[in-house]
Amino acid sequence: QVQLVESGGGLVQAGGSLRLSCAASGRTFSRYAMGWFRQAPGKEREFVAAISWSGGSTLYADSVKGRFSISRDNAKNTAYLQMNSLKPEDTAVYYCATTVKTYSSGSYETKGYDYWGQGTQVTVSS
Repeated sequence: QVQLVESGGGLVQAGGSLRLSCAASGRTFSRYAMGWFRQAPGKEREFVAAISWSGGSTLYADSVKGRFSISRDNAKNTAYLQMNSLKPEDTAVYYCATTVKTYSSGSYETKGYDYWGQGTQVTVSS
């Protein structure tokens, strides 16, 4: 059974930083790309960042480029999202997910992922 568990969310002031973690189990973590998505109230889930199975390539949404950084530690079966210079518009529930395909470089679309975590709330106050 595949499980993804996010942690690290919380309340932070604008300009602050948070680091999200996604611990994976039940699948050979190192074979799959990982993605981070977010969903704000009343909005659709949107892509934030993705990292390839090896960690050698990354993808970012334009809205977070230069502020967020995705990484992974295959020895710990964990992916991370470092979020700096946070803005109120970054407020959302953040989800991690694993790709459907093995040895992928990641996907911008939710349909490219088959397992999702339960989400962690990030709230940025102005």
